[in-house]
Amino acid sequence: QVQLVESGGGSVQAGGSLRLSCTASGYSLSYRCVGWIRQVPGKGREGVALIDRYGLTSYVESLKGRFTISQDDAKNTLYLQMNNLQPEDTATYYCAAARSVGDCDIPTLLATAFAFWGQGTRVTVSS
Repeated sequence: QVQLVESGGGSVQAGGSLRLSCTASGYSLSYRCVGWIRQVPGKGREGVALIDRYGLTSYVESLKGRFTISQDDAKNTLYLQMNNLQPEDTATYYCAAARSVGDCDIPTLLATAFAFWGQGTRVTVSS
């Protein structure tokens, strides 16, 4: 059974930083398509960043320079370092992992048919 468990969310003031973690069980994050998506209150889910099975990272353009995705294969854990957080970053952040080897892109990670999701961790940024 695949489980993705996020942690590290919380409340910060604008300009602050947080590091989210996602620990996987029943699933190896190595050489797979994995990433982070988020859901802003009242809106649909949107992509944040991903790492493909070759270790290449990709970010939503608007978040480049502030967010960094990484993974620790030994700990089977995915991270998202978020710096200079802004109120518009307030959202629930989900770890996502592709169900199979194939296309690695944000639409794949957003589709429940193609990806596993964690339960989410809440991030609140106040101005």
